[in-house]
Amino acid sequence: MELFDKLSQGETLIESAILVQIKFSSRSSSSHSGQEQQDINEFTELVRSAGAHTSTLVTGSRASPDSRYFVGTGKADEIKTAVKLHDADVVIFDHSLSPAQERNLEGLLECRVLDRTALILDIFAQRAQSHEGKLQVELAQLKHMSTRLVRGWTHLERQKGGIGMRGPGETQLETDRRLLSIRIKQINKRLDKVNKQREQGRQQRQKTEIPTVSLVGYTNAGKSTLFNKITGSQVYAADQLFATLDPTLRRVNLPDQQAIVLADTVGFVRDLPHDLVAAFRATLQETIEADLILHVIDSSDEQRDFYREQVNNVIHELGAEDVPQIEVMNKIDLTEQSVHIEDAHNGEPARIWLSSLTGEGLTELYDLLAQQFADQVFKGELRLHPALARLRSFFYENDAVIDEKISDKGEYLMNICIQKRLMDSVLEKEELNLEQLL
Repeated sequence: MELFDKLSQGETLIESAILVQIKFSSRSSSSHSGQEQQDINEFTELVRSAGAHTSTLVTGSRASPDSRYFVGTGKADEIKTAVKLHDADVVIFDHSLSPAQERNLEGLLECRVLDRTALILDIFAQRAQSHEGKLQVELAQLKHMSTRLVRGWTHLERQKGGIGMRGPGETQLETDRRLLSIRIKQINKRLDKVNKQREQGRQQRQKTEIPTVSLVGYTNAGKSTLFNKITGSQVYAADQLFATLDPTLRRVNLPDQQAIVLADTVGFVRDLPHDLVAAFRATLQETIEADLILHVIDSSDEQRDFYREQVNNVIHELGAEDVPQIEVMNKIDLTEQSVHIEDAHNGEPARIWLSSLTGEGLTELYDLLAQQFADQVFKGELRLHPALARLRSFFYENDAVIDEKISDKGEYLMNICIQKRLMDSVLEKEELNLEQLL
């Protein structure tokens, strides 16, 4: 009756979860103690982001995973006792489980069992808002589910004969796999269409010669907050993992009339499921095609070096390791650091320390971005004959005019700032060269 009352009132039911994290001997016990605690903190935060309540955390250590239960029989019995004690709805492992291990554990524990991949997929499913994002999440979920269908259909593993029981000649499991395969093909076709539309947008930006800057970083590093500060947008930002999922692009005007397109992308996380990386490749294509990557790092986090490495691993997996990068050391309001810039040296990227929350360091970031693209910009005074009114209109349409005067001869003296490639293309179209206008 209590459950019915909650549902009728529209309340969200919070599931009780038993968390399981096992340490394997391949990791050093002493040197990684701080990292292990950080992994536990991130794991519990993921569970909270999914909307579950942590009843208890079961930890342990093994030399290697058990083929049947992933954990040993003794640890499995300990988890079973915890499930009964806390009346848990679900057991969540901070590891990737095989379909057989999930099936065996569910039979033993008599409740649902999820692994890390399924947990992250569930969070993504909650966060996706756009049509593209929902399709990408569904694709990843279906691929993950396709190897686990046997769990739900063991009672229909083979259709029985007899009057009224003769079926189409295939098992229920085979029917579901066929339907899943059809749905996956449909989603892939739709995503191909979306990808073509995004590619058209990128080609259009390339025609106008506007550089693209992609924001990347570990989840909850402050990317969306920084994006909102720079662009004046209202992208959802919160102190939780994967607060935003769908990519957002905005045009930003830098000092000296320069313009860039800033792209906010999905946050990365440790052991990001490969199916998700593959499914979100169209979205993350903005990172691959970017002219510059702003790698946002939480400078107040003790594990920031580890998170930096995890993000760079995903960037490498995407094939974007050759894209120039600037590290943005965010959240200095939580540290004793002040705003400053560290120049690139020994192959390391340039680094700027700022606070996206308070806005400290944003002016310096604008100047750093302007400096990054300075060699791609023409800035100077042009002398246009009145007959070149079409060229004058072009400069105004592209916000390239800083100021303008008219000479005694009636010529337009225009002080402009414009992308060099855009300047070259319009001069070629008008069959002019730059020397004629100086």
